[in-house]
Amino acid sequence: PSPTANGAHEGVATQQHKTGLPQLNTHDFAPQLVWLALTFAFLYFMMSRVALPRIADAIERRKGQISSDLDTARNLQKDAEKAETQYMAALADAKNKAHAIAQESKEALNAKNEARRKQVEGRINAKLQEAEQRIGAARTAAMKEVNAIASSTTKEIVRRLIGKDTTKAELSKAMKAAQRQTEI
Repeated sequence: PSPTANGAHEGVATQQHKTGLPQLNTHDFAPQLVWLALTFAFLYFMMSRVALPRIADAIERRKGQISSDLDTARNLQKDAEKAETQYMAALADAKNKAHAIAQESKEALNAKNEARRKQVEGRINAKLQEAEQRIGAARTAAMKEVNAIASSTTKEIVRRLIGKDTTKAELSKAMKAAQRQTEI
């Protein structure tokens, strides 16, 4: 081959060497392995010393926060249950007091009404007795007047029928006999 051809041949080989993937070039394996080891060591060191401790610390803080929140929630739930129990007891006590107050009010009203009823009944009974006395007095007065009217009417009827006047004793005797007959 000619030197030009040889030079052209070398140029093609150099050109092929430059156009291929560098990681697959066997001449560059040793430096690539060194850089791979250095990069891995650096990344391992950074991850183990910087990033992973921060992540582990964040996870531990989060676990602590979650545990604290759960404890707080349990305590709040216990407090809520205790408050509910107290509320129910207070509500039952208030209902009992309200019932007692209502019962006392009812009894007081009943007693007051009973006293008023007795007072009204007393007044009514007094008025009834007074009315009965007035009626009795009026009846007695009316009966006296009836007797007097009956007596004078009888006397007048007898005088017109018989033509003579009767005495008071005779009239009284006849009136009593007539009253006895009407009572039977």
